[in-house]
Amino acid sequence: MHVPDGFINAPVSAVAGVVAVGAVAVSLRGARRELDERAAPLAGLVAAFIFAVQMLNFPVAAGTSGHLLGGALAAILVGPYTGVLCIAVVLLMQGVLFADGGLTALGVNITVMGVVAVVVAYALFRGLVLVLPRTRRSVTVASFVAALVSVPAAAAAFTLVYAVGGTTDVPFGKVLTAMVGVHTLIGVGEAVITMLTVGAVIAVRPDLVYGARGLSAPLKLRVNGELVDAEPASPAADPGSPKKVWIGGVVAALVLAGVVSFYASASPDGLEKVAADKGIDKNVEEHATADSPLADYGVKGIEAARLSGGLAGVIGVGATLALGTGAFWLVRRRRADSGAQV
Repeated sequence: MHVPDGFINAPVSAVAGVVAVGAVAVSLRGARRELDERAAPLAGLVAAFIFAVQMLNFPVAAGTSGHLLGGALAAILVGPYTGVLCIAVVLLMQGVLFADGGLTALGVNITVMGVVAVVVAYALFRGLVLVLPRTRRSVTVASFVAALVSVPAAAAAFTLVYAVGGTTDVPFGKVLTAMVGVHTLIGVGEAVITMLTVGAVIAVRPDLVYGARGLSAPLKLRVNGELVDAEPASPAADPGSPKKVWIGGVVAALVLAGVVSFYASASPDGLEKVAADKGIDKNVEEHATADSPLADYGVKGIEAARLSGGLAGVIGVGATLALGTGAFWLVRRRRADSGAQV
């Protein structure tokens, strides 16, 4: 759902940019509370993993594909404020290095995919967790529902932005129906990916999942033929370094972006398909970095498509990981400095 330049006029794009800057500023402050010793090392990895999975377009209908937005996944794994920052980092790297998503539309993209998707997903996730049994399974179920709803919510948010500042004259109702319809299908894929990823991390290290803290089911022991709850682990127990999870996540992201992405669907994604069918792409502009060496997720000068795309994916994962890790380390350091001053 990367909005290109030319879909939204300059005044509305500027307003969306201000909203995005404000959201990032608020998220920087909020992330200081979320980025503790467990979350901080993984936040950059979450951004890099989302970048990798976004390269994996999956078919959702005839001639249409979809890809992960990642708002729900980021919010549940590392917290809503940090989640907004993760998506912002991904969108910045995609726009600058890969000519994916317009630079003048960066504010629109961050607002729609970073802010709306994260807020809707995390609000629904927390609401479900409060009413469901306090188990790890409830977290995975809640993550599925939250991710499913977040995608059409983001599509509706784009449609509202288009209704105010669209550069073409297409009836609002037609765009809304088409956008929400196709992105509801995409939301199913988003929900499955989010649920599987959250479930995998919970199975290995539930303490690393922000949305699962304090929600683990008691361990059962068999005593005299009956199952009884074991004594809870000491709060002071150290689960150990997240190094293995970090390494596994990096390897997975590199394999997905460097190898699996070659087999992704080549069909236009939901927004591209709706734009072409409804005519809202008539004024689309060439991307400012269309001549980038990595434009369109390929390395300029390398003719072999598999090698070119795979290498571009690996570079993207590495660059996103480096930028995200550096940014979150600085936020974490600010938290430590503030605590020391108190």
